[in-house]
Amino acid sequence: MRLIQKWLRAGVLEDGEVAESEDGIQQGASASPLLANVYLHYVYDLWVQWWRRNRAQGDMFVVRFADDTVVGFQYKSDADQFLTDLKERFLKFGLELHPEKTRLILFGRYAAQRRQERNEGKPESFKFLGLTHSCGKSRNGKFMIIRHTIKKRMRAKVQEVKEELRYRMHAPIKETGKWLASVLVGHYRYYGVSCNFRAMEQFRYQVYCAWRHALNRRSQKARITWDKLNKIIDRWLPKPRIYHEHPMVRFMRSHPR
Repeated sequence: MRLIQKWLRAGVLEDGEVAESEDGIQQGASASPLLANVYLHYVYDLWVQWWRRNRAQGDMFVVRFADDTVVGFQYKSDADQFLTDLKERFLKFGLELHPEKTRLILFGRYAAQRRQERNEGKPESFKFLGLTHSCGKSRNGKFMIIRHTIKKRMRAKVQEVKEELRYRMHAPIKETGKWLASVLVGHYRYYGVSCNFRAMEQFRYQVYCAWRHALNRRSQKARITWDKLNKIIDRWLPKPRIYHEHPMVRFMRSHPR
């Protein structure tokens, strides 16, 4: 507790000057996500488990990562009651739900059929952990959750790559290639989920265009030839790969014992 208190009173260094923090934690501080998880474990996680055992009338699942959470219910009445109770619970601890990001939607195996009966169009999608989740069907016509990279996230990442390439414009191709390869592999390892292959291909293409532009700007006399460019791209920009199997495949596995 003493170390945590010193951590909170340390302040923030801005432009060579220390700004003291009198209340709360400065945004971006390393202590913020750590203490938030500890706080939400008692305020939210344990309470949700109690609510599921004592209040839910049907099936219910909860997923939380940091301050983002998705809760699924079998019955709408449970969803409505949970949202009301959660708001009251958070008020006791000085917290509140984001009004623009908190919503109830009809989602799941029967969402398309029920919304069609009500003339409400396609089921709504939701964004969670950098991926847009929507209702879809497999090749066999069975229900499955479709996940795609959020376009806003992809555009922001491509912009970061473009800005970094400006600084690396005259760096050796090998050095820049290794860096871009690490960026792409890191992107694939996170977003490499089923049904997201096209989005990863699009990301690789955007990185390719940005690097081609940077290479052509290295010299005003001659542009890099297509043959040489293709060799560079094939050498340093790895192709997309699915790293994470679909949840239904993972959940159906059994232990060898």
